[in-house]
Amino acid sequence: MKMLHTCIRVKDLEASLEFYTKAFPLKEVRRKDFPDHQFTLVFLKTQGDDFEIELTYNYGHEGYDLGNGYGHLAVGVEDLEKSHSEHQAAGYTVTDLKGLPGSQPHYYFVTDPDGYKVEVIRL
Repeated sequence: MKMLHTCIRVKDLEASLEFYTKAFPLKEVRRKDFPDHQFTLVFLKTQGDDFEIELTYNYGHEGYDLGNGYGHLAVGVEDLEKSHSEHQAAGYTVTDLKGLPGSQPHYYFVTDPDGYKVEVIRL
């Protein structure tokens, strides 16, 4: 078994693409447009990684209720403090550096345009 991708439904495809490609080193690797069915799929991934994020854009959809069951995506970075500073400087919604109870800070969260959380963890 191999994990392939996770799907994120987005209200504004261009805003989401800008967030994911600027906040993280993700690149668009393929796009599938289905105008007759009114949706577009855009797949993003980092170089050297097989796992993808699928942004699903349903034309004209007003947005999505995130509910209370979804938690977050997680990405790992070598330099947590640098990444944290860059995300703050870019104007994203970013939490303070955090740690699990009894541990030093080793992660933070950044929020995408649709309100999804991305956890950024020190590798």
